[in-house]
Amino acid sequence: MLIGKQVALSAISTSDAHSITIRGKDLCSELIGKMNFADFYYFLLTGQQATPLQSLFINATLVTIAEHGLTPTAQAARMTYDADPGALQAAVAAGILGAGSVVMGTSEVCGRMLHDIVETAAQTSASILDVTRAKLKERKENKLTVPGYGHPLHSSGDPRTRRLLEMATEHNVQGKHVEALLAIEQLLPEIYGRTLPINVSGTIPAVLLDTGFPVGALKGIPILARTAGLLGHLYEESTRPIGFLMYHHAEQAITYDGPKSCVPVQAGVPA
Repeated sequence: MLIGKQVALSAISTSDAHSITIRGKDLCSELIGKMNFADFYYFLLTGQQATPLQSLFINATLVTIAEHGLTPTAQAARMTYDADPGALQAAVAAGILGAGSVVMGTSEVCGRMLHDIVETAAQTSASILDVTRAKLKERKENKLTVPGYGHPLHSSGDPRTRRLLEMATEHNVQGKHVEALLAIEQLLPEIYGRTLPINVSGTIPAVLLDTGFPVGALKGIPILARTAGLLGHLYEESTRPIGFLMYHHAEQAITYDGPKSCVPVQAGVPA
């Protein structure tokens, strides 16, 4: 069913018998061997070549978030692979499907919050600190958490955050989004009554947005990065499998507390 007027246009790629064109550049003569993959990803998204700063921080953030240990996404991928080693793509998909508001999707949510603070400050001529205070009070009143802050392991500070913010200082990439990121951390004790350190899911969107990365494409960064991480896990699973071991330990760790069977146990017959 066609809803509304739709024009069938795409500006990403085309090809003929002799050439392949991507965003107006010839794949073979202008892109292959001329552009690294992270820069090519940005080029695919926007049709523009990444600036040196954008290239640096896109590459840095992809490396930062690619590997995260045996998270639920990695476990899902490994166990799916064990169920069918011939379907690598299904195992990768199983892991990526876990990209939601708790795992992998937090960068986008935090990025939109930072973007909203910066845009509101620009429109009202208010300070970042004042806008941040108002936005946090609004979130608190609506019983909303603050994405991008706190970490169960790095409770005293996420080392990845420190490194990315060091890079931002080194390369003068400390714009309004980093300012908003730091303002939230400063105001959390006042508004929420808790001190929570900035985690990497808050730092990534702040530094990327300050280089001009599009807010609507933020979720793609952890998805793209974790795809590489999952492929690493799956290659290891093919040679050193632990998926069924994880399943075994999960069974041992969980105690059944449902109703007992009402079928009577017969003498001499195992229950």
